[in-house]
Formats: sequence, C-alpha cells, structure tokens
Amino acid sequence: MPFLIEPDPSFKDALDHADHALAGIWVCSGSPLVAEICAGAGFDWIFIDAEHSPNGLESILVQLQSVRGYPVIPVVRPPVNDTVVIKQYLDLGVQSLIIPMVNNATDARAAVAACHYPPLGVRGVGSALARSARWNRVPDYLTRAGETLTLMVQIESAEAVANVEEIVGTEGVDGIFIGPSDMAASMGVIGQQNHPEVVAAVEKAIAAGRAAGKYVGVNAFSEDTAKRYIELGAHYVGVGADVSLLARGSEALAAKFLPTATNPVGTPESY
Repeated sequence: MPFLIEPDPSFKDALDHADHALAGIWVCSGSPLVAEICAGAGFDWIFIDAEHSPNGLESILVQLQSVRGYPVIPVVRPPVNDTVVIKQYLDLGVQSLIIPMVNNATDARAAVAACHYPPLGVRGVGSALARSARWNRVPDYLTRAGETLTLMVQIESAEAVANVEEIVGTEGVDGIFIGPSDMAASMGVIGQQNHPEVVAAVEKAIAAGRAAGKYVGVNAFSEDTAKRYIELGAHYVGVGADVSLLARGSEALAAKFLPTATNPVGTPESY
C-alpha cells in the first residue's frame, strides 16, 4: 500500500494566498539547530543558502528535516546554475529554489530545464532513490513533481537588469529575486546598495517582474529599504540573516560590558 504523503505547501501557494509581503530570514550557518530556531521565529520563509555559506548536500538535507514541522517555507539557493547540482537539490526534497547569477534568457531556460523531467526538461529520474518522492511513496510523483516546485531566478547584475524583460518572460520561471549587493558590484559601486543607480535598477526589475505577472523578491536587510521595496510591489523580502544577527548582537552585548571595545564594523546593509 502506498504511503499517502503529500508534498509540502509550495512557495507559490504561500505567495498567492498572502495578504502581505512575505518576510524571510537567511540561514547561512549550516547548522540545523539554528535553522530550527529561525523556522520557529515567525517568518514566512527561510532562505537556506549554499552559494556563500558552508552548506553541502548533507547539511541541506538535515536542515530541511529540522524545519519540516514548522509553518515556514524553506527556500534553497544552490551555489551555481548547474543541471547536476539542481537535480541533487530536487532529489533531496527541495521544492523552492532561488538560482543565482541568471544574466539572460539562456541562463533562465537552463534553470527551468534542470527542474523538470522530460519532455519539459532534462532532470534525471531517480525518484525511487530520493527523498523528494519519499522513495516512491508519493503517488504519481514523476508526473506531478513540477506542480510542487517554485523556481525563482536572481537578478543581480547590470547584465541581468538589461535583460530582465526576457528573463521574466521565460516560460517556467515563476519569479525573480533581486540582489542589490552583487548588482552594485557589477555597476562599479561595490558596497553601495543604496546608490541611486542601483536603486533605479532594482526598481526597474521590480516593475518588469510585476508587469510580467511574476513573483518579485528582493534582499534588503535595512528596515527602511525593505519597506520601500515592499511599497514598490515586492511580494517577498529577505530581511536578515542568522549569522548577521549573531555577529551584530554579540558585538552589541560585548560593547555594553567592555567600554574599550571597538564599535562594530558591520552594518545591516552589508549584504
């Protein structure tokens, strides 16, 4: 008798039924304990990162398991837009992906193809071996897998902004996630996420995504910046990170008891 387990609620479902912009927190420590703490904090989604964080397949798997019992959507970013890597993430049970460094429609189409079984894509079939299908305990997984997935691609370069209409127009791309930090670097103003040219690029990407009827997200660790982008139409926002909260919080606590302590060098907008 098959084990009648249904896939987790999708990020698309959460976005479709939300009455507010969904707030999310980055989980970059690689710790399942920290992931569970963040999952229970009340955020709408958590962003498990493997591009700039010490996360591999094993640590991502245990984090997915550790947050499974909480009412939060886990969204995972692989280190690269690669067919094999994406296949491995999907087989782990990742259902919501943010793919980094998508600069044009060709990159976007490659990400879409990696997420779907033939004939729609090129994802390798291994459902009997994989957590995604609960080892073939999810009925009709091979034909239904695409229904459970949410694919966001990152707009985080001047090239991507120039091609944003083509990217959001790519069939199979559910939405975009805008990264002002890398965008600023690509525009020659590294570290200046609030530079007027960067802000204008973010606004252009938000408008393009909404015009195409796609979900639009943006990274904004500053409260004022996050609220501004929400007012402009962002559907979901990354508003902080576990490691940043620990770094800034521990620095502030130390400063209270060590008068000679240097001022913290980090800022909310440092990513």
